[in-house]
Amino acid sequence: MAVEDGRSGRHFSYGSPGLGNVGSYQASSRPFLSSSIEVSASGVPVYRLDFPSVTKFITVKNTGPTDGSADATMRVGFSENGVNGAENNNWFLLENDESFSADWRVSAVYLRVHTGAVNASASVIAGMTGIDANDLAHNWSGSLGVG
Repeated sequence: MAVEDGRSGRHFSYGSPGLGNVGSYQASSRPFLSSSIEVSASGVPVYRLDFPSVTKFITVKNTGPTDGSADATMRVGFSENGVNGAENNNWFLLENDESFSADWRVSAVYLRVHTGAVNASASVIAGMTGIDANDLAHNWSGSLGVG
């Protein structure tokens, strides 16, 4: 968007928000909610949830097993390699009915059943910034402690 300053005829251009734009993280965020996410213990074991824009914060809750079983511990990470443990164990675990919230700047989250054959269910709440998810297209590789 170009704006003329009115005195000298000069034009100023305002850029779109980006990853280093502090105001994007200070302003209130747009809500993003997804529930009843089925995380399969077999077949395609990793569930990838893409966000429409870069997040300001995220909360992930393991809502428990889908079949009423006793345990459906779930891995949460930021790449498929991270939750699969391809290079390192770059995930954290959520037990049944446990949740975790943090101020994370991500474009996707990856969920996987930790062990066993019981499907898990999850809910995700996130705050969206005005920053396009493509600005963080690489997300994380699952190496160097990020995953």
